Amino acid sequence: MTAAQPKSSYETDIPMRGVERLNLTHFRCYEIFSVSLDLRPVILTGPNGAGKTNLLEALSYLIPGRGLRRARLSEVTRQTSSDPWAISVQLKDQDAGIQIGTGLDPETPESERRVTRINGEKVKSQSVLAEWVSMVWLTPQMDRLFLEGPQGRRGFLDRLVYGFDPGHAQRLSRYEKALKERTFLLRQGHYDRHWIEGLEENLVNDGIAITVARREVVGQLSAVLQSQETFFPCADLSLRGDLETLLYQRSLFDIEEDVRRLLAEGREQDRLTGRTSFGPHRSDLMAVFLEKNQPAALCSTGEQKALLLSIVMASAHLLSIRTGAIPLLLLDEVVAHLDEARRSALFDAILKLKIQAWLTGTDASLFKELEGNAQFLSLKEARLVSKT
Repeated sequence: MTAAQPKSSYETDIPMRGVERLNLTHFRCYEIFSVSLDLRPVILTGPNGAGKTNLLEALSYLIPGRGLRRARLSEVTRQTSSDPWAISVQLKDQDAGIQIGTGLDPETPESERRVTRINGEKVKSQSVLAEWVSMVWLTPQMDRLFLEGPQGRRGFLDRLVYGFDPGHAQRLSRYEKALKERTFLLRQGHYDRHWIEGLEENLVNDGIAITVARREVVGQLSAVLQSQETFFPCADLSLRGDLETLLYQRSLFDIEEDVRRLLAEGREQDRLTGRTSFGPHRSDLMAVFLEKNQPAALCSTGEQKALLLSIVMASAHLLSIRTGAIPLLLLDEVVAHLDEARRSALFDAILKLKIQAWLTGTDASLFKELEGNAQFLSLKEARLVSKT
C-alpha cells in the first residue's frame, strides 16, 4: 500500500525524520502488511475492525515496553498463524536511514521475550530503542486515566520520560527486579543480611534516579502547559509520594541515608504485607485543571479528555525540540470527540510540531483540513493482505 497524494510545500519545511516504511508479518489482523510513506502526518481511516489501531500498536513497539495495549507478546501474534509476529521499520533521520526490527523471539516464543535489531545488529536490551525513537500516544483506553489507580498514571508518565531519558527504562527494569527479589527474600523469613542490604542499595540508587527523572519531565510539561495559548485546557502537573516529599525537603545525600533507613526499618511490615511500602513504585501523577482549580479526577469526562490531550501535545512539543531521538505522535480515534474549533486547533498544533503524527478515524471527512499537508491511507478490511 502506498500513499498516493501530491506533496505540499509544507513537506519541504519539516525535519527529515519519521517512518518511511512499515512492514508487519503475523501481527494481529495482518498476515503481511507493507506501506511506504513520506514524512508528513499519516491519517489512517476505515471502519471499526479494519486494523487501524493495530498499526499504531506496531509502531508503539519501537520504544521500550509492552506497547500501547500492554498485551502479552504471545497475544499479538495473528490467531491463524503458527509463526511469531515481527515488525520491520525503516526510519529517516535527516539524511540517515535507520532500520529497526523487533518481534517475539522465534527460538523461544513461549518465553514472552522479544528480540530487537537495529541496523541489522541484535541489541541486548530493548531499552536501547529509547536512544533512537521517542513516542507519545493517546488512545480511547486512556480516557479513565485520572479516575483509575496510580499504576496507570505512573506507566503513562514513565513512557513520557523514556523520550527524554533513554536510561529511564533500564533503571525501572533494575528497580522492579530488585523489588521482586527483596519481597521474595523477606517472605522466606531467613535471609542473608548482606544480600538484602545490596538489594536495598539498588532500590535507593535507582529509586532516587527514577524519581528525579520523573520530576524533571513533570516540571517541563507543566511549564509548557502553562505558557502556551491554545484551545486546550491549561493543567498543573505534580508528583505525589513519600520519596518526592523528601526530595523537596532534604539534600540528596541525606535522602539516600533516609531511604536506606526506611527500607531497613520497614522489612518486617513489608514481609507481612508482601510489598515494599516505600519508593517510586507507589508515586502518583496529579493533574489540576487550572481554569477551575480542580483536580482532574473531579472534572467532567469531556474536560478529562481535553486535559489528557493537552498533556500529550505538550509532551510531543518537548519531544520535537529537546530530544535527539526520532519523535512520533500516535492519536487513536481522538478527533471524533472534538468539536470543529478544537479539531482545527489540534491539526494546526500538529503541523507546527513538525513531527510525524499518526491519526486514526472512521470518518475521513473529519480530517479534511489536513488534505495536502498529510498522507491518507484507507484500510478497508482487516482480512486483506496489504502490499506496496
